[in-house]
Amino acid sequence: MAKRDYYEVLGVSKGASPEEIKKAYRKLAIKFHPDKNPDDHTAEDKFKEAAEAYEVLSDQQKRQRYDQFGHQGMNGGFGGGGGMNMEDIFSQFGDIFGGGGGGFESFFGGAGRQGGRRTRKGSNLRIKLKLNLEEIANGVEKKIKVKRYVACSTCGGNGAKNGTDMQTCGSCQGSGQVRKVVNTMLGQMVSTATCPTCNGEGRIVTKNCEACHGSGRELQEEVITINVPAGVMDGMQLSMSGKGNVPERGGVPGDLLIQIEEEEHPSLKRDGNNVIFDQYISFVDAALGADIEVPTIGGRVKITIKPGTQSGEIFRLRGKGVKDINGYGKGDQLIHINVWTPKTLSSEERATLERLRDSNNFAPHPGKSDKGFFEKVKDYFQ
Repeated sequence: MAKRDYYEVLGVSKGASPEEIKKAYRKLAIKFHPDKNPDDHTAEDKFKEAAEAYEVLSDQQKRQRYDQFGHQGMNGGFGGGGGMNMEDIFSQFGDIFGGGGGGFESFFGGAGRQGGRRTRKGSNLRIKLKLNLEEIANGVEKKIKVKRYVACSTCGGNGAKNGTDMQTCGSCQGSGQVRKVVNTMLGQMVSTATCPTCNGEGRIVTKNCEACHGSGRELQEEVITINVPAGVMDGMQLSMSGKGNVPERGGVPGDLLIQIEEEEHPSLKRDGNNVIFDQYISFVDAALGADIEVPTIGGRVKITIKPGTQSGEIFRLRGKGVKDINGYGKGDQLIHINVWTPKTLSSEERATLERLRDSNNFAPHPGKSDKGFFEKVKDYFQ
């Protein structure tokens, strides 16, 4: 089933401000919150859908990429909230619901989510990935080595010796949150906040793990496979959810952010999904015609230069460009023909050309079919 447009999901226009987007998401989050709709899978799906839309549209870079490439630019684990679970949503957007881990009671006065310990998210990692034109044109699988913080293998990530030297926080009784009741003229207002004693963890370490010194994490080198979709562009940022650092003493890992760097091709130039190549031919080949080879993304191909070819003519090789990132086929390769004029001549060459100078065939006689360069380019892109 095709995904709905993120702006449609939140019910906002494409020009909506960040505040309007946040307000729209908060409204939907309250309406479809699992605590308000127990055992209602439809409401849960709508809740996740709204969270996914908000994750993208509330992030300036992700929103820009979505506006340019749509859902296709967020696929393959890059960007977006694909596969978001409830833990991800409450950890990332807890401020939307009021009070840290899912303090929903400030909206409805209820008990809130059970086990409301704050789930922290680790920091993101950023890398640059250089790709050549061939890799960009067709997509590529890359394996890279990344050093990132993972859960300590000795304590399991909680920072306690043997993973067991912990006790329940006495301030919040293990909930990770403290409850505050304020009497107003409209009645009691209940709010929740992160427990300052345990920082929302619900438990306190009594003796630190000797391997990680209580941090609950260790630095590890990992080989990560990145499936880069075809058609990415220089400067585009992709992301892999959960491949960043884990926070100290447990939580949700951050993301791995991958910035694309497009390496310059020695002879081909990219123009969107099309590829441009400047082919120089001799005056003799232009006049008599010739078969020549030109480079393409997939290797060298032969083209035929017809007799009488003019400088500035454009040859098109259909489907020899870059795959569209949204899946709309492939671009073309455009070959600009440039007739090379020799800068120096031997006496014999000069004499030969002098004999041809006054020939009527060598005098320019452009007709209506001989369009200028810009008209030819315009014709190709119509």
